[in-house]
Amino acid sequence: MKQLRFIDLFAGIGGIRIAYENVGCKCVFSSEIDKNCQKTYFANFGETPVGDIRSVNEQMIPDHDILVGGFPCQPFSIAGISKNRSLGRETGFEDETRGTLFFDIVRILKAKRPKAFMLENVKNLKTNDHGRTFGIILNCFKELGYSCSFMVLDGQHYVPQHRERLIMVGFDKKACGEDVSFDFNMTYPIRKPILSDILETEVAEKYTLSNHLWDYLQKRKAAQRAKGNGFGYSLSQIDSYSHTLSARYGKDGSEILIPQEGKNPRRLTPRECARLQGFPDTFEIVVGDASAYHQFGNSVVVPLIQDIAKQIVKKIKSFDSKHGID
Repeated sequence: MKQLRFIDLFAGIGGIRIAYENVGCKCVFSSEIDKNCQKTYFANFGETPVGDIRSVNEQMIPDHDILVGGFPCQPFSIAGISKNRSLGRETGFEDETRGTLFFDIVRILKAKRPKAFMLENVKNLKTNDHGRTFGIILNCFKELGYSCSFMVLDGQHYVPQHRERLIMVGFDKKACGEDVSFDFNMTYPIRKPILSDILETEVAEKYTLSNHLWDYLQKRKAAQRAKGNGFGYSLSQIDSYSHTLSARYGKDGSEILIPQEGKNPRRLTPRECARLQGFPDTFEIVVGDASAYHQFGNSVVVPLIQDIAKQIVKKIKSFDSKHGID
């Protein structure tokens, strides 16, 4: 049976690509606008992603079986929709999403008709603008003729990090049948990972918080507690899991601090952040610490995505086999 092909949109540093390549798929196109991410992507995959997807003609994108991406969520403007409605014009999915990066997914799906897609986003996408944004997204898929199943999944089953993300999986109804669906039959590891699994044995002193920063974080947390708020640093338990790694982690590391006996706590190293997201140790980190923290904080939990990718591939190949498609 042929190797399934996918395109990697809003690719970041390639976390989703690793997952899909690990289940035997071949990447035929990638796009990422951030220059530092492009450097990391090139170092690990030997290719530089195309920059701004908005400038790419969808007809020039290679044919593919699966479209994947972690697209940024932008608010959908109602100005153009309201104008069209006031003039008695029909409002379709292209008008509703124009001006957003989701529109680029819409136009590529419409032009290339891959058999499936998988999109990743923050869980709050479901409730953005009182659910209106997500409603438009689901309606777009419906009008395009794609099913869409979605679920909020937590990465802590695969890595020692509480990281909830919304995963959307869809299939072309014309190619896969009107009743096609996706059940998210996740295969969790038998042993739940803990933070100590990903910690390095030797860590440079520069990752230990200075007295000044540690004093500041403690005072800020005390002030927030006095106001009845729960904001502030998080001192992680190494026999458990961490809070969510964010793109701002390099600022002070406050959301995930590692305790150290007889000294101030420390930040995670960039390699530990890579491990926290499930990247293999063979993954090359070719940028400075600040950029590396930002890149891994914006990436995905690779083994979670790989679990989904395996299910999508199995479903497509099962459908193709039933219809005599090699």
